[in-house]
Amino acid sequence: MGTEVREAAIRAREAARRLAVATRKDKDAALTAMADALVAGTERIVSANAEDVAEARADGTPENVIDRLALDESRVAAFAQGVRDVAALPDPIGEVVRGSTLPNGLQLQQIRVPMGVIGMIYEGRPNVTADAAAICLKAGSASLLRGSRSARRSNAVIVEIMRDAIASTGLPADLVQAVSAEDRSTSTDLMTARGLVDLVIPRGGAGLIRTVVEQSTVPVIETGTGNVHVYVDADADLAMALDIVINSKTHRDSVCNSAESLLVHKAVADEFLPMVVPALQERGVTIHGDAAFATFSGVDAVTEEHFATEFLGPEISARVVDSVEEAIDHVRRYSSGHTEAIVTRSLDAARRFTMGVDSAAVMVNASTRFTDGGEFGFGAEIGISTQKLHARGPMGLTEMTTTTYIVTGTGQVR
Repeated sequence: MGTEVREAAIRAREAARRLAVATRKDKDAALTAMADALVAGTERIVSANAEDVAEARADGTPENVIDRLALDESRVAAFAQGVRDVAALPDPIGEVVRGSTLPNGLQLQQIRVPMGVIGMIYEGRPNVTADAAAICLKAGSASLLRGSRSARRSNAVIVEIMRDAIASTGLPADLVQAVSAEDRSTSTDLMTARGLVDLVIPRGGAGLIRTVVEQSTVPVIETGTGNVHVYVDADADLAMALDIVINSKTHRDSVCNSAESLLVHKAVADEFLPMVVPALQERGVTIHGDAAFATFSGVDAVTEEHFATEFLGPEISARVVDSVEEAIDHVRRYSSGHTEAIVTRSLDAARRFTMGVDSAAVMVNASTRFTDGGEFGFGAEIGISTQKLHARGPMGLTEMTTTTYIVTGTGQVR
């Protein structure tokens, strides 16, 4: 393990021990100071980000990736507000998950406690730097933040601002530390810092996530890619369906909760396809469709690869299905387990779809863009987990804690 990560992790562990005994008032004061400082430092952040964006464009980075990297005043204000939202949430530490009195009189309580030191390895999206730091701090943990080289200037300024704000409130600045992105070895060091780092969370593309899952000796919570589906049922309100499809695909197409595949029941295809195809095309979306969709000008023939692709851009795969069951089969075959949506007025169809697909979030008559920690009322989020362990879906405060059993007796022996 490299010296940089080892020393940062040691500092983080000491800072986390101090944070573990801090009050909610202490933590919220630090978070409020962080939010105020981020807003005050907007010009510095945006200036540093402009350099990152310029370098990325010069390197030929695709525009959908640039969109995830780019910051402006409104985006800085949004993630600063996310920090405030985290401060306003109840403190999960000390929450009693369950409790009982055993037959022998022992009082048993399972309570939430901090994880300790959490490492984040992530690509692009410098807003993750603030989101992760805030959630970890409120959940009682220190964070080691290893962003991508493409966002190194943005991340460095954001971390510096947050560290100064934390220190101004009397908590240790080392609760938030940036890990250098100049050398790929720092990612490996973070993944293998077992005993110093308690948890690693990867957030980014499929390649990054796979690498961390396969190589990490530190426990991992796996975030996932978003091959997201919208299914328009035979009993759908088609005007509603059109709004949901357009919002799910075009509201911001470079993010993981953007729709990547459209399924339409054959009973409404003749009426709905003439509505949705031009609406998507007018917004610059390329449709890769089956034979029914391909009758429309400008629609490309769909392939297996299209169905399996997370485009993260203005493209969508599309097909007509014969039934709810066929839609479910398609989703289970191609989905990454992130988010699916059904548009229907049938309670039975909604029930079958929500129980039949196997994803972290399922929307009924709502846009897939709502799969988000902020939209779910979690404040910010540290990522969206598509695995099946204790954390699934948008991960907020409680997912960043572990538990301890407190057993209180009156002299019982076994």
